[in-house]
Amino acid sequence: MANALNGFQCPTMQVCVESCPSQFWAVGILSYLPDVKPADVFNQTLCVPSIDLATTKLSVQNIVDKELCPFFYMPTTSVLGRCLPDITALDRVPSYFSGIPGLPSSVNDTVNQMMNGTGDIVNGFNARDIGIRIFEDFASSWPWILVGLVIAMVVSMLFLLLLRFTAPVMVWVLIVGLLGAGAYGIWHCYWEYSNYKNASATISNIGFTTNFNVYLQVQETWLAFLIIISVAEAIILLTIIFLRTRILIAIAIIKESSKAISHMMSSLLYPLVTFVLVLVCVAYWGATALYLATSGGPIYRVVALNSTMNDCKSINGSVNCDPQNFNTSDYPDCPSTSCIFIKYNEEGLFQRNLFNLQIYNAVAFLWCVNFVIALGQCTLAGAFASYYWAFNKPGDIPYFPLSASFIRSLRYHVGSLAFGALILTLVQIARMILEYIDHKTRQAQNPCARFVLCCMKCCLWCLEKFIKFLNRNAYIMIAIYGTNFCVSAKNAFMLLMRNVVRVVVLDKVTDLLLFFGKLLVVAGVGVLSFFFFSGRISLPGNTFRTETLNYYWMPIITVVFGSYLIAHGFFSVYNMCVDTLFLCFLEDLERNDGSLQKPYFMSKNLMKILNKSNKAPKKVKEKE
Repeated sequence: MANALNGFQCPTMQVCVESCPSQFWAVGILSYLPDVKPADVFNQTLCVPSIDLATTKLSVQNIVDKELCPFFYMPTTSVLGRCLPDITALDRVPSYFSGIPGLPSSVNDTVNQMMNGTGDIVNGFNARDIGIRIFEDFASSWPWILVGLVIAMVVSMLFLLLLRFTAPVMVWVLIVGLLGAGAYGIWHCYWEYSNYKNASATISNIGFTTNFNVYLQVQETWLAFLIIISVAEAIILLTIIFLRTRILIAIAIIKESSKAISHMMSSLLYPLVTFVLVLVCVAYWGATALYLATSGGPIYRVVALNSTMNDCKSINGSVNCDPQNFNTSDYPDCPSTSCIFIKYNEEGLFQRNLFNLQIYNAVAFLWCVNFVIALGQCTLAGAFASYYWAFNKPGDIPYFPLSASFIRSLRYHVGSLAFGALILTLVQIARMILEYIDHKTRQAQNPCARFVLCCMKCCLWCLEKFIKFLNRNAYIMIAIYGTNFCVSAKNAFMLLMRNVVRVVVLDKVTDLLLFFGKLLVVAGVGVLSFFFFSGRISLPGNTFRTETLNYYWMPIITVVFGSYLIAHGFFSVYNMCVDTLFLCFLEDLERNDGSLQKPYFMSKNLMKILNKSNKAPKKVKEKE
């Protein structure tokens, strides 16, 4: 029967019962005699509701052929509202089952058929049992999981707000630590070199060997390490000396970004808006994909529900039928014949182009997701730019800057954002096509072709990263000046190229701080959740008992993963703030000169680092 179907449904008769059968039973040979009453053979609760065993005129044979009542059953267990065979009872199959019509002539064959039919189901439900236990753990620990996520949120927020005070200390501690590690490496290499200086073994004596420990006992190895680390230490030290002003600028912008976020705390929650909009895109894509997949006409075929009957073996499920006009009388030799849905039609002009429509739907999904991300970046850039260009902070900062920036982006900049998202989408599609080609031709490629394909994939990956970087800064310029995408991208790129060293220093300093911030949040909350859910930290009373957890590591993984997402969302807002203020700072530095007509909008700390100042009005000078 199963071989005749292309779908995933089981066409056998199904009835609802109060409880699953708990014993073996089968219709004996003598029960098929004409004078036997069906009510004396079958259990009414296991038959279809349309038949009344007490009043029916049908014989036992007719009832079995039409599958109105089961001709055998075995011990079963209730799983997801279904009675499935109990595998543990298969070693107790009665011997008289070998003489039951419709069953194999051997009890072993019956057991094998049941095992083959339920083996995959059992494996699935073993996994389901684990899933139920995990669900029970979540049901009992979800309040404390939420507490862990709230702690991660608070720690992330405090870290960002305190960067205005801790950023200089953290940056210089990391720099000194890096130089200290290099100095220790130089000392250790010199010490090892001195120890092996009088050794007779040299590189020429050893030659080539795969045992790396042998090379560590030769003075030339430590001399090479000493030279390499010394050169690297000198380069790092000289770089820090020559870039000290730019490092101070990066620290000042990071501190200013922390101040900006403290005046716009709602900006930290904007990733939730992006998340909801992405969910809308996913829902629309999924619904459209399902509608396309089910757009063909349904196909029904004639199937014998009881294919073990000799007269039904000729029905192989290859004949189409109409369920509204189907009549079982057309198949008098097989009363259990039925018209069953198999699949949706895949023929016809529309159906043959379903794949192309699904591709179009997937491309639209990528475009929409990239547009949502672009909208979020432009919104945040507009809000933070309004902070920078406020001459008297915080008095000149507009009310509800985030909402106002969101409305401006939707009203004036949708086309520019969509165009930038389209460029990124096209690059991503090209990468997907290359990945698909590589996957399909991986076995048949020669080394040269694989090398070329790998280079192309690498180039497209770099191109995607560059487009994301360019789009991000273009959206900032769009939010500041309201120019179109191409003009904004050109102006942003040229501005950054004129200050490329400052860009690199700020980017690396920010990445370093945010990396340690994520590490602090995720590791701290993860360690705390481990001690709590493993029972090393106990609560007073019976509020929560870790002994009731089946797998205490599941809540820990959930808290750690959730903490990472929270920290990533908060820090992405902060990173956008840093990039926006930095671009505003560069524009301020190039367009203004500190005069009364063109005063600087940067903070006093930045002006002090650059030895800049705004000219005071004349009346102020006269008073002085």
